[in-house]
Amino acid sequence: MSHRTPSGLAAVSAALLAMSRHLEVRDVLKTIVASARELLDAEYAALGVPDDHGGFAQFVVDGVSDEQWKAIGPLPRQHGILAAMLREAKCERLADVRKDPRFEGWPEAHPDMSDFLGLPIRDGDEVMGALFLANKCCPKPEGSCGFTAEDEDLLAILAQHAAIALTNARLYERSRELTIAEERSRLAHELHDAVSQKLFSLRLTAQAATALVDRDPARAKGELQQVAVLAAEAVDELRAAVVELRPAALDEDGLVATLRTQVQVLDRAHTARVTFESLGVRALPAAQEEALLRVAQEALHNALRHSGAEHVAVTLARRDGGTLLRIADDGSGFEPAATRRAGRHLGLVSMRDRAGGVGGRLTVESAPGEGTTIEMEVPGG
Repeated sequence: MSHRTPSGLAAVSAALLAMSRHLEVRDVLKTIVASARELLDAEYAALGVPDDHGGFAQFVVDGVSDEQWKAIGPLPRQHGILAAMLREAKCERLADVRKDPRFEGWPEAHPDMSDFLGLPIRDGDEVMGALFLANKCCPKPEGSCGFTAEDEDLLAILAQHAAIALTNARLYERSRELTIAEERSRLAHELHDAVSQKLFSLRLTAQAATALVDRDPARAKGELQQVAVLAAEAVDELRAAVVELRPAALDEDGLVATLRTQVQVLDRAHTARVTFESLGVRALPAAQEEALLRVAQEALHNALRHSGAEHVAVTLARRDGGTLLRIADDGSGFEPAATRRAGRHLGLVSMRDRAGGVGGRLTVESAPGEGTTIEMEVPGG
């Protein structure tokens, strides 16, 4: 029986602890893949979470650059070896995956792979995903598999812990969804209580003014003045209710984790690739964190709904004693001056107001066909 060295056991322990440390599903997937590749000394590793339509809801790779991944193209379908692992739920250890009768080829930009080790991730009878590695980094005779039975056993241990980590992450995300739903319900009740009576009074007053216009213009004018007062009060009530609604995730997780989670959700929900990078940002005052989050949400909404972008990059970084938020897309872009003249602001006015309200500033760079970059900078962080 072979035994791993203490350093090898420490590496296994570190990998298992890293899996349990993350709460978001995509972070867990990335940690699993990176840990498997490092521990088994493979050139490539990947993990696919299947959907119900013959494809993959998520597919994470390690050992492939962003440029290579983009060149490869769409996510793979559930076919060949991947389909076999998902369907038969058993380990696959192959000397050369290309010579297996189930092999169906891969895209032109796909890296070349030979020896292969794959294992399904299972939770009871449910197959949660497929974890596989290729090209063991070791000397091996022509036509032989570098992956060993010991590697297979280790991958099985990783898969078991991966199932636990994925289950926990799913439960966490589900609890977050429920929290958001509860917060929305609370806001709906508050808006109803705070604003509905004002709007009802406004409607009755407007109707009275309409009836008096012809026979008593003076009284009609008084009623219309009352309409203006009621409308202003309703706006104030609405603003107060919305301002009170600080996103719960900010209080629990802080700006960096909240932004990362929202970007991950958008990346899954849209065809465009949405990425997030944080560079040395510390905690900020609550008002600044909320303003940065709201500006990011508005800018992401514009980029994903209107620009036709293929990639939207969100960056949060320290700069010159302050904190910089940048949302850059490679979409259709626009002419800011022409947009202002046409009365279409794309939320830029509210974004500038939010930035100014916390002592920051907002800049917008865009041109037709050149994409858009929105930056918000605040002091501190």
